[in-house]
Parts: sequence; C-alpha cells; structure tokens
Amino acid sequence: MTTDLATLPILARQIHHLRRVRGWSQPELAAKVAISAAMIGRYERGEMMPPADAIAKLAQAFGVTMDHLYHSTGVPDALHDKPMIDRWESINRLPPQDRSLIIGALDALIRDAKARQTYGGGDTAPA
Repeated sequence: MTTDLATLPILARQIHHLRRVRGWSQPELAAKVAISAAMIGRYERGEMMPPADAIAKLAQAFGVTMDHLYHSTGVPDALHDKPMIDRWESINRLPPQDRSLIIGALDALIRDAKARQTYGGGDTAPA
C-alpha cells in the first residue's frame, strides 16, 4: 500500500465520507480510534497523512479494509466490508457440500428479496 501524497486526498475524502455515512461526529470517531478530534479533522482536510497504525484503527472502526481507505474505487462496498469478507472466508473453509448448501440458500434469499422489490411486496425482510 502506498502512502504517497497522491493518496492523501483520496484518504481524506474516504475518512470524511465514511464518518458522515455512519452519522458520527469527529469527536465520536476520535473516541472510537483513540485519536484526538483535532487530528481527525486534519486527516479529513488532507492536511496530514495518518500513520499506518491510525489508518488500521480507522479501517477497523469503519468496518472496512485499509485498502478501501486508500483507494476509492467503483468496487462494491461489500468487497470492502470486513465483516462480509470474514463471512466469505468462513464459508470458503467449509467442506464443498456445506458451501454449496449455504450458497444455494443465499441465492434463494436474494431471489426472493428481488421478487418482493419488483412486485411491491412491502417489507423486504423475509417472513
């Protein structure tokens, strides 16, 4: 992972964006990662590159990978969502038959959710 000045504006935007999406103030984020609110502000404004340990803490607080903080790409959020990645890794460690059953169940749930959305089934939660 590079930490050159070219990544600083991307990193700053990502930290600001992820904090706002979660509805956290700078002091709230600062408390979650044990960094001062003033430093969070400097990171968000792109005035300063956070050290690697701070980036790791921020990624953990946001539930994303460090790479997601560095590279704002068009990749779906699920690929940067650490809990989702952990789930997929757990599924991949299962025997093939179990993996197949789980993927089949997920496919059925996704198909049903899409049908509810398409046909106006109201609540998108399974019954």
